Parts: sequence; C-alpha cells; structure tokens
Amino acid sequence: MKKIILSLCLIFSFPLLNAQDLKKYEYGSFIKRGDSIHYRILFPENFNPAQKYPVLFVLHGRGESGSDNEKQLTHGARLFLRDDIRKNFPAIVVFPQCPADSYWANVNITTNDKGKRKFSFVEAGKPTRAMRALQGMVKDFLKKPFLDKKQVYVGGLSMGGMGTYELLRRQRRTFAAAFAICGGDNTNNIKKYQNVPLWIFHGGKDDIVDPAFSMAIAERLKTVGDEVKFTLYPNANHNSWDNAFAEPGLLPWLFGQKR
Repeated sequence: MKKIILSLCLIFSFPLLNAQDLKKYEYGSFIKRGDSIHYRILFPENFNPAQKYPVLFVLHGRGESGSDNEKQLTHGARLFLRDDIRKNFPAIVVFPQCPADSYWANVNITTNDKGKRKFSFVEAGKPTRAMRALQGMVKDFLKKPFLDKKQVYVGGLSMGGMGTYELLRRQRRTFAAAFAICGGDNTNNIKKYQNVPLWIFHGGKDDIVDPAFSMAIAERLKTVGDEVKFTLYPNANHNSWDNAFAEPGLLPWLFGQKR
C-alpha cells in the first residue's frame, strides 16, 4: 500500500546513561584489500551464537567522523542500551565510523560567502572510499551464521542519512527497512530503493541540510514506492535526530519489517 504519513513531534524522556555504559559496545574493524573501517558493536544480552538475530547499521553525521572509534556513538547509541529496548528488541547494533577524509555519500558540497552549505547529490556515480569499505563490512557481516538475513536494517543522521539512501541503492536486496534523519539524495536515485520501507525525518527549521531534500524524496516515493513514512518536526533545527530517536514507534516499526 502506497502511503505517506506526516506526524508532529512527540518527545518522550528516558533515563540517562553514563559514558561507561557505552563500553558495552565492543570494538571492531573490517580490513580487506585496502578497504578498512572501524566500528562499535552491541550484542544482545545473553547472546547465543546458535540463534539468529536482526542487525541494524547506524550511520553517524559529519561531526562524528574520525579514527578514534568512539565519536560515532555520540547520537543514538544510548537508545539501544536502554533495558526495555534490549529486552523487547534483541538485535545486533553496529555503529561504523567514517574517516575524516571521506564521506558516506557521493555528494558535492560548496559553501557560499555567508557560510551556507550547498549540497549537490550525484546520480549514480562511484562510491566514496568510506562507502566502499562500509559495503564490504556489511557484506562480511552477512556471512555470519547468527544474523537473520530477513531482518537487516540501516539508518543514519545528516551525512549518515545521505549515506543511508546511498547504501540502500548500492545494496538493493539487502535491507528490510531503513530510516533517514535530516539527509538527502538525488531524486533520480529513488527508483533503486523505492521498494524498501522507509521512515524519513527532518526538522522544519534545519539550516544545515534543507528539509526540502527529505520532502522531495518522500513525495517521489509517495507516487512510485511501496511504503514511506515522513515525519517533519516544525520547530526542530538540524538536530532532529533527538526527536527521531525519541519516537516510541520507530523501533517497533523498524524491527517489524522483514524481507
């Protein structure tokens, strides 16, 4: 059923976790034929390698790029450490880190004399070095016997939202569903992921990435796609990920999708 859903901001509070809790995310790296990427991974409580689990890849924004294998946990990682989330959604959660000298998505960025950034998303094109390494990492994960290949998900914020669209189109038959927060893409790429259930978020006052990008993708998917949910937070700026990660329906919807 083709549908588009526009909802307003719902903010729910949840217990704060200290930095020590993030140590539950184990350190990992993927290296193959010159491609390398660091990541942090959270396994379900009482993990049993004989079972099969859903897996979610979460892509961070530009500000969390680097090589420390820590900054990428800044936004969203604490959500998956909540006791209720771990109990109700036992899944493997992976936060890869994009190197500072690369970018998740194939996009040209220019800055005017007022410091305003302009994003020009490439149609098709070759993957960036970070995207190529990310693809290799995802494919490597899918070889692991404890992953449920019918429940593979991806989501991201800002640069990671852009990377989410790009990963969806580069690995078309991999993901059961995805979410993209304050991201963007060339609408000519949409046909390559139009059948993937997608939840798009953006802040109406975003002065970094124009909400028009998300609106255009949602409108195009409304006419050609399978299912798209679009949530606009009228008073939110670029950090609409705070609102998105507080959405009580996000994870039930995401993990409810299967290929």
